[in-house]
Amino acid sequence: MFPQVFSVGGFFLPTYGLLVAIAFLMAVSVTGRLARRSGLDKDAVLNLAIYCALAGIVGAKLLMFLVDFRYYADHLGELLSFSSLQAGGIFYGGLIGALLAAWIYTRKMGLPPLQTADAFAPGLALGHAIGRLGCFSAGCCWGLECHRPWAVTFTNAKAITGVPLNTPLHPTQLYEAASEALIFVVLYKFFGRPHKPGAAIGLYVLLYGSVRFAVDFFRFHEPGTPPGGLYAAQWISLALIACSIAGHFWSHNRKEHA
Repeated sequence: MFPQVFSVGGFFLPTYGLLVAIAFLMAVSVTGRLARRSGLDKDAVLNLAIYCALAGIVGAKLLMFLVDFRYYADHLGELLSFSSLQAGGIFYGGLIGALLAAWIYTRKMGLPPLQTADAFAPGLALGHAIGRLGCFSAGCCWGLECHRPWAVTFTNAKAITGVPLNTPLHPTQLYEAASEALIFVVLYKFFGRPHKPGAAIGLYVLLYGSVRFAVDFFRFHEPGTPPGGLYAAQWISLALIACSIAGHFWSHNRKEHA
């Protein structure tokens, strides 16, 4: 939609990059505030945010390459191409990478893992909402053809994501952005109430997993029959939803037998 904020000569500022930077700063700001409210070491939590961001970038890229393994196996030269490096990757890969980094760091620094994860949950939702606006501006993660009143049409040929131009599409990026913004509000209010350690991050996983599972039915995917009729992100969504529900019952039963 608006791939560049401005362009001067050969230099340009990509809207996607700007919004991702804003998303990170907003997420860190919220996380720092909630960490302080929870009595956590704010500096350690902010350092963790940086490690999680780096691990998230690597994880998102790796999952992108794995999901499109056949394509990249036949086009090895594109693994390090500008377009591949510029692509944001797959969010779930980033989430898994960030969780792995968080698990290692919290053990090393002696931070309570579940309380720390809870402090990250609202900021993660807010940052993801802003990041999806970046996806919309760049024209990536687009939806299937749609002829509803809310359909969007990309016309800017500067978009290098492969989005179909001059075709009305489901604004799947906005579906997720709006859903994540709502999840942020729910989590922020939830965080202000007494809750068990791990409840906030568990609620985030449950809510986002449900949203992503639904939105992927309207999102464009490469032609082909996915296993079980569901795409990779939907299978991951179901696994995360199951983990969230199982974690809730485990915590509930643990309290009853304490």
